[in-house]
Amino acid sequence: MADVNPIFERVYVAGHAGMVGSAILRRMKALGLPDPVTATRSEVDLLDQAAVRAFIADTKPTSVIVAAAKVGGIEANRTQPADFLYENLVIATHLVDATFRAGIRHLMYLGSSCIFPRLAPQPMTEDALLTGPLEPTNEGYAVAKIAGMKLCQMYRRQHGVCFHSGMPTNLYGPGDNYDPNGSHVLPALLRRFEQARLDGTREVTLWGTGVALREFLHVDDLADAVLFLMRLENPPDWVNIGSGIEVSIRRLAELVRDACGAACEIRWDATKPDGMPRKLLDCALLHSLGWRASISLEEGIARTVQDYRRELAEGRVRGHRH
Repeated sequence: MADVNPIFERVYVAGHAGMVGSAILRRMKALGLPDPVTATRSEVDLLDQAAVRAFIADTKPTSVIVAAAKVGGIEANRTQPADFLYENLVIATHLVDATFRAGIRHLMYLGSSCIFPRLAPQPMTEDALLTGPLEPTNEGYAVAKIAGMKLCQMYRRQHGVCFHSGMPTNLYGPGDNYDPNGSHVLPALLRRFEQARLDGTREVTLWGTGVALREFLHVDDLADAVLFLMRLENPPDWVNIGSGIEVSIRRLAELVRDACGAACEIRWDATKPDGMPRKLLDCALLHSLGWRASISLEEGIARTVQDYRRELAEGRVRGHRH
């Protein structure tokens, strides 16, 4: 049954073509919600303040979801920190302010778990924000995301609008980036093991020891959480969005290998770094509000393998070099 909440009558999803934005569109369609407002980069440049203000004023959405962002892997963040800080900061300020100026009272902004201090206590609670130094390799991106979240909080405090944020953990699923130089761990593993299956490779070597712990959330679960939080009359200023379950990289690699059907042994190169030993969101607040992830890691990986194969066959895999 369609959700009759008036904030869903005409939602503008900024960044609708990305992994998160497209998942939100899929979830809205599955729930029978009205088609959202969308715009390509050629239709409205989010880095152009006047264009953003005009677009919001002309389309008059009932609510806005900010899923647009400049994203990239560690190397891109390390070598282009100014670009990541500037573009993400501008996207946030333009959309938040234009939404307010147009008299729209509902906006949800998507942050990231990388906003937390590098040495934040684990699992990381919402109040750990701004309690310590950030991870240097993605500081520009993190600072911009923090500013976007605080901007929503301050507009809400000063003007009484319902502008709030969600902070997703590591995401995976349809539309992920599989570029070997820019992808995150799960899509990188999927690409490696799928290639090993196709080539008949008997052994795959991975970096580190495999003991590091990570949390993963299927992007379709994130989309459901976003729409859930938007329905709340008085949502928190920001909420962690995760599965609340962690897995070792070693176990993750085995799950991905088996889901791909690759008959290969996994070797670990302990001379290479493991990264942070643990990175887990505390999702107690989200659970107390009434939402939990429903897609298990095993099910999600199996679905993602099928999605990857379909996207590859259709020539739609991001980061794939033919």
